This record gives sequence, C-alpha cells and structure tokens, in this order.
Amino acid sequence: MVKQIIFHIDVNSAFLSWEAAYRVQHLGGSLDLRTIPSVVGGSIEKRHGIILAKSTPAKKYKIQTGEPITDALKKCPFLEIVPPNYSLYEKSSLAFMEILREYSDKVEQYSIDEAYVCMTGTEALFGSPVIAATMIKDRIQSELGFTVNVGVATNKLLAKMASEFDKPNKVNTLFSEEIPKKLWPLPVSELFFVGRATAKKLHALGILSIGDLANADPEMLKAHLKKHGEVIYQFANGVDVSLVEDQPVANKGYGNSTTISFDVCDDRTAKMVLLSLAETVGARLRKDDARAEVVSVSIKNFQFEHASHQMTLPQVTNITKEIHRASCRLFDELWDGSPIRNLGIHTGKIAYHESMRQLTLFDNMDYERLQKLDTVVDSIRNRFGKDAVQRAAFVDNKRLDHMGGGITREKRTVDYNREEVK
Repeated sequence: MVKQIIFHIDVNSAFLSWEAAYRVQHLGGSLDLRTIPSVVGGSIEKRHGIILAKSTPAKKYKIQTGEPITDALKKCPFLEIVPPNYSLYEKSSLAFMEILREYSDKVEQYSIDEAYVCMTGTEALFGSPVIAATMIKDRIQSELGFTVNVGVATNKLLAKMASEFDKPNKVNTLFSEEIPKKLWPLPVSELFFVGRATAKKLHALGILSIGDLANADPEMLKAHLKKHGEVIYQFANGVDVSLVEDQPVANKGYGNSTTISFDVCDDRTAKMVLLSLAETVGARLRKDDARAEVVSVSIKNFQFEHASHQMTLPQVTNITKEIHRASCRLFDELWDGSPIRNLGIHTGKIAYHESMRQLTLFDNMDYERLQKLDTVVDSIRNRFGKDAVQRAAFVDNKRLDHMGGGITREKRTVDYNREEVK
C-alpha cells in the first residue's frame, strides 16, 4: 500500500510578506518591511485600526495580530505601518496556488495564504517528500519573492502541526514515529482545534501537554468535553482521516458586517447601512445560485457590547429587498437605542439551485420582478463595476458606501503614488 503524503504549505506573515515583496520587486523600494518592526494595519480614522499582519522583528515588541494600532505604537513608537491592499493579496494568493497545482492535482486551498497538497505517489517525479517540499518552497521564494513553511506528514492534521514547528522558510516533518518526540512535549493549547476555553478545561483536568492529552482516558475526556473531547484525543495521537478536498466545500452561510466610521444613533441611518449590507449579501447568494432561509442581524454598540437576533423566512430567498426587509424587522426588535459602531447581516440554512417559490394568499409582492431586477443590476455591476448602479438614497451620501461590508474600499487597493515607498 502506497504511503499517503500530505503537505501543508503556509505563507510566512502573508499580508506583510506580499506587501514587502511587491514594494521591493515592483516599486523599486530598498527597504524590506520584513527586516524591520512593521505591520499591515487598517485606518484609525475609519475605526478599522487593528494589526492585520506583523513582521518577525515586530514580534520582539510583543505586537499581536488583532490588537489596536494605538496599543502597538505604545510598544514600538517607530513601528512602520502600511495600509492593507487586498487586491494585491488576492493576486499573490492566486500565483501561490498556481505553483502548487503544478505539483499535484489535489490542492485544497484552506485560506488565502495556506493550502493542503496531496503528494502521494509523486516520489518518482519530484523525489522524496522532503526534497519535493524544499523544491516547492525554494521555487516560491525565487519566483514570487516571499517565503513559505511546508509541513510534511501522512495526514492533514500532522502536516499542519509540522508547518508550525520552525519558522520562517522551513520544511518540517511529523511522521507517526516522530509524534512522541516532536508533538507530545508541546503545550496542549498548540494542538489544532484546542482553543482558549478548551485549553482552560484541560488544564483544570491536569492535562498540560499534548502528550498528556494523548495518554488521557478517552471516556473521561468525553464526559467533560463531549464529542469535542473524542476529536482532540484522536488529534493528540496523530489520527486524522479527513481527505484533501480539491473542490471547495459549499458555504453554510453568507454574511457581511461593517464598522461604521461614526456612531449611528438613528434607525433611518442604521437601516441604510443594513440596505448596503443586504446588497452585498444578496449579490453573493445570487452569484452562487444560493438562497437563504434564515436571516440574522448583529449589532455592536459604542461600548463594544454585542447582540444578535435571527428569524426564519417563510421562503428561501436571495432577493435584496426581501433580505433587507427581514433585517429591518430584526433590527427594530433588537436595538436598544445605544449608539451603534458595527452592523452585520448573516444568513443560514442555505439551499442551492432551488428556484421554486410557493405563493401565499396574502403576500402581494412581485418576487419574480424583484428577482429579474436584481439579476440585471448584478450583470451591470459585474461588467462596469459595482458603482455603475446604486440606489438613489446613496447618491449624495458621503458617509455610507452603497455596498457595505466585506473588504472595504480603502483596503481593496492602495494608491502607491501617495505612499512613501522607502
């Protein structure tokens, strides 16, 4: 039987690396952001001011991904901050995945900057697993200008754990015979699928390392952690039967949220924000020929307190007006009048390729007309840009984007003519 070989390939400090490589290779910059304390961060003025990615030197100042930029500057006053450019990241990710697909027809893109690659049976083409992993790593650095880590193992779980061992720009292995030496001494919190809450429960049980978990009583784990206990027990022992899925798994839900640049204190403005979110959520559903049965609204107020409310629709839908109408109803039931910082619309119970709608006696809305209108608007925006068509309510509104949520405009592209590229 052929031994299964799986690679987990992860870009080192992806956003920061992609930005640094672009500035050096394409803009003629002489300063490599990866060599100094630097971060990719959002706009403080627009209240997106958090750290999205950090360089290795920035880690020495204990700067954390997700923390406010203002806090990071207190730790390192001379921190170099560059704005995010998601268009660049998407192009870099695409080039990264294209190289991986030259080595295997089974590539599972796990996120924008990491993938699993099934390399089973490729030794005759590319050599031993370590040689092949090194070849891929070096080629990515040579052709694309950024570095990756490669974890080599016999399943996805072990490959992912291996890729975290030693960074950056390294190939690490974790085969079954290496588990006691390489995996078990690690803190249990470093095991995939063990979050803070689970780690706290395990510590209370006297389980501090992955080895402790691997040698614990599985029935005891199940009693305290239910099904999750069984899963992480298997993981601690290196057992994972999941396959490399080269086809994307269907979405279980579609949603968008937006942090508003000012506190929203009236329901009219809030419902305009919800309309902008319904536009993007509806467009995404229609693009995938999907319809949602559940709609939920989330609110984060100026004190960062979070609340949400959901409802089940009488029919599955992807019509913008219907999603907005449901969202407004939920908002009215949920909002307590506190100034709003963030609003979101999320959908669930997704049905694909289901176009039939059962008519009801007392509903006189022309859904067929609305569906056709949304389809036409989608086609115009796809061809001429999302600003080609917008609702009249947004035309003279300078503070609200007519299609809110997701990756905001200031994060989508960067005008490098206005940036000081050192």
